[in-house]
Amino acid sequence: MDTIHKIGRRKTAVARMYMSDGSGKITVNGKDMENYFTTGTLQYKVNQPLTLTDNVGKFDIKVTVVGGGITGQAEATRLAISRALCELDEENRGVLKPEGLLTRDPRMVERKKYGQKKARKKFQFSKR
Repeated sequence: MDTIHKIGRRKTAVARMYMSDGSGKITVNGKDMENYFTTGTLQYKVNQPLTLTDNVGKFDIKVTVVGGGITGQAEATRLAISRALCELDEENRGVLKPEGLLTRDPRMVERKKYGQKKARKKFQFSKR
């Protein structure tokens, strides 16, 4: 199998993922996945597409992720892995699509407007 390169995004996080045949080692920014995504929830999110398609331990995955917070990075990585698994085998699409793992979450931070404190919050109004 040739190396598959895919990109996943979430908020401002961008994950570039390279997947090749191997023993199931996941490396994120040069660190082991368990050391980078420390909580069990984040590790579950990253492994979710692999467990749903029964591909745990079959591929070596190298991820370079920049921007955003740790949760956004984990979800960007999950999207990249899901896209790669679909390219590998089209049957995986039927498993991943109902779980919502192939949908790019469009929600972004709303911009701050001038004359206001934040995006929606206003300065206190005094009538007199």
